[in-house]
Amino acid sequence: MRNWGAKGLLIIALTINISIASAQYKLYEKGFDNYKNGKFGEAITNFTEFLNKPTREKNLDVEVYYLRGLSYFKTEDHKSAINDFQEAILLKHVNKGNIFWFLAISNEKLGYYFESVDAYENANRELKDSKENQIKRLHERSKVYVKLDNKLLAYNDLQKAYEIQPGNETIRKELEKFDKDELATLKAQQNAQRVISIPEPGQVNNQLAELFKDEKRYALVIGNSQYSREIGELRNPVNDATDMAAELEKSNFEVQLLTNATYGQIRASLLKFKEKLDAGDRDKTVGLFYFAGHGVRLEEENYIVPVDAKIEYEDDIWRYCFPVQRMVLSNMEQSNTRLNIVILDACRNNPFPSLTRSLGQQGLAEMQKARGSFIAYATAPGSVAIDGTGRNGLYTQEVLKALQKPGRTIEQVFKEVRLNVLRLSDNKQNTWDSSNIVGEFYFKF
Repeated sequence: MRNWGAKGLLIIALTINISIASAQYKLYEKGFDNYKNGKFGEAITNFTEFLNKPTREKNLDVEVYYLRGLSYFKTEDHKSAINDFQEAILLKHVNKGNIFWFLAISNEKLGYYFESVDAYENANRELKDSKENQIKRLHERSKVYVKLDNKLLAYNDLQKAYEIQPGNETIRKELEKFDKDELATLKAQQNAQRVISIPEPGQVNNQLAELFKDEKRYALVIGNSQYSREIGELRNPVNDATDMAAELEKSNFEVQLLTNATYGQIRASLLKFKEKLDAGDRDKTVGLFYFAGHGVRLEEENYIVPVDAKIEYEDDIWRYCFPVQRMVLSNMEQSNTRLNIVILDACRNNPFPSLTRSLGQQGLAEMQKARGSFIAYATAPGSVAIDGTGRNGLYTQEVLKALQKPGRTIEQVFKEVRLNVLRLSDNKQNTWDSSNIVGEFYFKF
């Protein structure tokens, strides 16, 4: 028998790795060729196979998501296209401006008109292109405003387009469709409201910022994905928690972030979190707890599951998992907070199928409301949430979007989340909120 030696084995390993990488790159090339030749279904298959390979060249992911998104777009699968376009933007594709444009069209096709308007705004900000393209985007967005029954904004977009290219026949004809008397009335009403009762947006934001300038905000954010094979690994929670932590920091939260956390790590962080809340001013402290991962309901208590949990029997749940009502929410209520926010994206499948009979109903239970608390669930009590197909789970994906918009109360934020999740899940997932807060809370002013 031949003795290869360490050097020989290393050469063999390198040869195998190069061969594997070459095969994965050929998958990408095949997908690219199919896309160029208009074989979009075959391109989607190639790109999907590429993304499912753990040994792939991950620096190609951004281009693969973009091209697969375009392939979905060409085949009118706009829901899948949106997911891939968003992934390409998160990975910082160089063609970000045009991706926003595609997103605007896909959202409009699906009836997500507010999202379409936002995407057009992002496209207009990113792109410094030809006058023809600028006019085209303004014309397209004006049609979305008409569907939103906002004729004044539709007319304004067409006017901007006409100013870019005076004499444009298509835009001129569109402008002539509007009833001038009706538009004059709308403008007069808008101006009257602004003078009589509506302060300028900047004034509102400055007043809020002044009112809450001394508020201290603390958040504990946990995302658990890498569970044992018996429990089942999850795709999105670490990304969800990482992105949520980054977004909360932009809203002036001091954030503790834990990913793939064990029982001991969660316990230590909960104690540190409680110390922060206890030390705060009672009238000027806000606490927020976010968890993405496996959750389980036992009787009327919800438990979050650490990655090292070993559950064989029912009583292992209260021994190795954390009760949200008794340990998280109760401690927040007993601290000096004026407001306690709990967000649970933990209503996926039952992680302990052997205990299905003893656990009873699937999903999470609605918790008793603690003093000054706002509790948000990814789905209604007793129901199961849908995992995301992109970087984030469906629920957290929409929470992140809503948190980025300033001047909205917490109730408005989660109402928008509910509307969008219902639409994106074909009315299969209904998010759930429970509140007894007094006063207002804004993530962004």
